[in-house]
Amino acid sequence: MKPMKRVLTVTVNNNSGVLNRVTGLFAKRQFNIESITVGPTENPAVSKITFIVPMDDPAKMEQLVKQLQKQIDVLKVSDITDKSIVTRELALIKVQCPPPVRSEVYSIIEPFRATVIDMGKNNITVQVTGEPNKVEAFIELLKPYGIKDISRTGVTAFVREYQKQESAQLSILQL
Repeated sequence: MKPMKRVLTVTVNNNSGVLNRVTGLFAKRQFNIESITVGPTENPAVSKITFIVPMDDPAKMEQLVKQLQKQIDVLKVSDITDKSIVTRELALIKVQCPPPVRSEVYSIIEPFRATVIDMGKNNITVQVTGEPNKVEAFIELLKPYGIKDISRTGVTAFVREYQKQESAQLSILQL
């Protein structure tokens, strides 16, 4: 049985060496990082790191969160796994696609709302964005055609707004 995947967000000062210190803590504690994304926030002096970590033990996760919070330049650590979240990933996939099979490949691309971003004589490069399960399903469907290369961004995530606020906003919009 696969371990449960935990989603951690870590808000940090955008300083040199912060990412190294934070990921070093994972390595020191022998936690595997399945996915990591890093990018600036609305404040250029602050970055957000999103980690996907396979882990079943809540006590170990709690310990990791506490240790991360003690790190220099770490502003906030959240385990958002059990909250209502939005997750997205981007993948670029180069597929063997000679002209005789292009219509077949396009019939897979369309329902996933993927985009052809480059085309060669016998291959195409496709961009797909969505929840990790969608990206994985898309890749599986393209495998029989021959995947030449894949580049994935990793998962990024947000906590959804509270349902009560959404309901209130909808009521205001309906007025």
